[in-house]
Amino acid sequence: EALAAEWMLEFACSCLCRHFAEQSGAEFWRWRDVAQALINGVSQIPPHQKKTVYLCQLLIRIAQGKNLGLQFENDQKISPLESALSFWTLLEREEIKLEKLHEEIRRLIQIQIVAVHMENRYFKEAAEVLERLFTDSESDKPLRVKLATVIKTKDPYVPLLQSFSYSLLISKIKSYIELFMKENETNFLIQEATKHVASKGLGATALQNRPVEVNENGKSDLETKQRFVLSIILLRDVLGQKLATSMFPIFFKFVFFCGLNNMQNVEQNGVSLACSRRRQRWTHKEDMELKLGVREFGVGNWAKILAHGNFNNRTSVMLKDRWRTLNK
Repeated sequence: EALAAEWMLEFACSCLCRHFAEQSGAEFWRWRDVAQALINGVSQIPPHQKKTVYLCQLLIRIAQGKNLGLQFENDQKISPLESALSFWTLLEREEIKLEKLHEEIRRLIQIQIVAVHMENRYFKEAAEVLERLFTDSESDKPLRVKLATVIKTKDPYVPLLQSFSYSLLISKIKSYIELFMKENETNFLIQEATKHVASKGLGATALQNRPVEVNENGKSDLETKQRFVLSIILLRDVLGQKLATSMFPIFFKFVFFCGLNNMQNVEQNGVSLACSRRRQRWTHKEDMELKLGVREFGVGNWAKILAHGNFNNRTSVMLKDRWRTLNK
């Protein structure tokens, strides 16, 4: 089960990267839901796959970076790009060979966090976010001073913001994706899935276009579910050729129903909810992980704490509730 989960997550992440790079909106959002279902369905992320998980979460947030009405963190002050910055920080810790590109992307995200607030005429919020973004280190000071000056002008079209635009950020992220994809180009799952889609393309299309009685209001939701089911079936068929284990059908059913549950419980802001989990007692070790996470990332940054910590099948909401209990 663990091996199958790793292969499927790698495949989903690669598809997410490809569709982000190609700016394939509908396909990107479809694979976002697949990747999120897989991540939510795994009780513990293996250390060697943390980079994969962080990248998926980063891309999902960058793609929605200009939507200030969308919340990825429990703290409503945290914009999608601020949440993306936290995952970029985690990615930086996983590798050191791309220091220059890391720095460029970090600065672009920081600048665009301020720029997006200014584009929406949220100047007060832009000043507040500036305080959260930067430390008092000397290396941060020049950019911090420039952005503070820009905010005072209340002009979202000043040269600095235009020079370090959102399109430039997307371009740099694509450069990073290209490097990531090269490192993972030997993934057999991509090769096998490509062959499978080529050989079964007509059958897949027929399945996807099968007529179903449904009212107009539920049509879009059903089509989304059908596309999700199709993608999982393709993965199942590919993995079925490689795995000689009786446990795989059980795992497939778990991921399948977990994914459908996510599809049926999409919040208004478009972020998939985690699959339902049975209530389980918190261990002393988990409490310590939570306390360490709050100490490092701060109260409210539950998604970062969850991604970085070692928790037993928890969600960010569970972390928030447990922290409230511990404080009592």
